[in-house]
Amino acid sequence: MASLRVGLTGGIGSGKSTVAELLLAQGAAVIDTDAIARDLTAPGGLAIPALRERFGAECIDARGALDRPWMRQRAFADPAIRRELEALLHPLIGAETSRRADAVASSPCLVFDVPLLVESGRWRERVDRVLVIDCHEATQVARVLRRPGWSLEDAERVISQQASRHQRRAAADAVIDNDAPGLDRLAQELVALWHRWMG
Repeated sequence: MASLRVGLTGGIGSGKSTVAELLLAQGAAVIDTDAIARDLTAPGGLAIPALRERFGAECIDARGALDRPWMRQRAFADPAIRRELEALLHPLIGAETSRRADAVASSPCLVFDVPLLVESGRWRERVDRVLVIDCHEATQVARVLRRPGWSLEDAERVISQQASRHQRRAAADAVIDNDAPGLDRLAQELVALWHRWMG
């Protein structure tokens, strides 16, 4: 078992993925649950048959992957659809997360990159520390709009349905503010925290 298990989270556009890369560079083993979800819903992914059966062929794009913009619009417009999608994907994500964690159990630090860590209600007991990457909503929106296929309405809808900044900060053992640009400053804060936590 890893000596320290860290749950890494933050709202969409917070810069969480950048911090995950910095932790990886420090020697942590990082398990990205979003990446697992993408693998499961890629062409030939384990979740594709069940998605097609539940939501119809229109949810699968020309490559054979989940049509993410199609599904995003429907899941965030209809809470019932979102719950069905989560009920289908979360057990598969959980099983693969556990498999990958077992494979790197000897790491001195195991980081679980979980966008909805606070919302899930299940992760607090699985980790020793929670690290929240935080920024203002305007910063989140600006970053998300630089992603292909995202509209202002999409960004605002996702942010409104995630945990609030207050809820995430209240769940945190440490918070790194990531409003200001500059990878050097972010890296310095992260390295300082790494040394505090890893001794």
